[in-house]
Amino acid sequence: MDTPYGNAFLPVWERPEPQPRAAPVPLSRAKIAATAIRLADAHGLDGLSVRKIAKELGVGPMRLYDYVINRSELLDLMVDTVYAEIAEADQHSEWRATVLALARATREAALDHEWFADLLGARPHIGPHALAVGESTAAALSQAPGVRGVDDLQRAVDALNAFVVGAVRREITERRTARSTGTDVSAWQAALGPYLTRMLETGRYPTVARLVIDGAHLDAEETFHHTLITILDGITSYPRT
Repeated sequence: MDTPYGNAFLPVWERPEPQPRAAPVPLSRAKIAATAIRLADAHGLDGLSVRKIAKELGVGPMRLYDYVINRSELLDLMVDTVYAEIAEADQHSEWRATVLALARATREAALDHEWFADLLGARPHIGPHALAVGESTAAALSQAPGVRGVDDLQRAVDALNAFVVGAVRREITERRTARSTGTDVSAWQAALGPYLTRMLETGRYPTVARLVIDGAHLDAEETFHHTLITILDGITSYPRT
């Protein structure tokens, strides 16, 4: 492709939309992404195909290839559309409030679009809205006490991302497990409670026993919030040597 940057491939976000066609159904990348998201929300990524999206839009499958050249580009558009939702999180003058808002918005987006969690933690997302969320997060963390340079900032960003991705994927996995088995966490705990009690009474697992018996058993949202606060406290107060 002949581009302002020479004969180089342009990612989907930089390629112009195809010229409008005299067709009964007007298309755009935004419309295609929205339809794909709706199908993925209902059936997951395994149930997503260009043919199904085209049928939902009322067009032939080949028309979609004018807008996205493959499935990877389609997923890129879908992911960046979700990041646009996350980017709407309230921005605050105080760095911690901004980080909390963005992390919570990421969790809420993943709960609304479970397939999104499947695409977190792999290669970095670099669409314009994903970059905007990354910029807001890094800029906020750069203002945290204890973040004194780019190395500290890199570690802070990595720690935050690792927690958010892990927590979101774990919560989504539990939701899927509950649906597929017909057994939620409470029912599972009730079924295995007698076994766990017998094991803890052996005295071989005293610290685990403390956690089970004396620890606060919070729901997923509360756990996410409190753990996130702990991480931010560590970023601000961990002594450097």
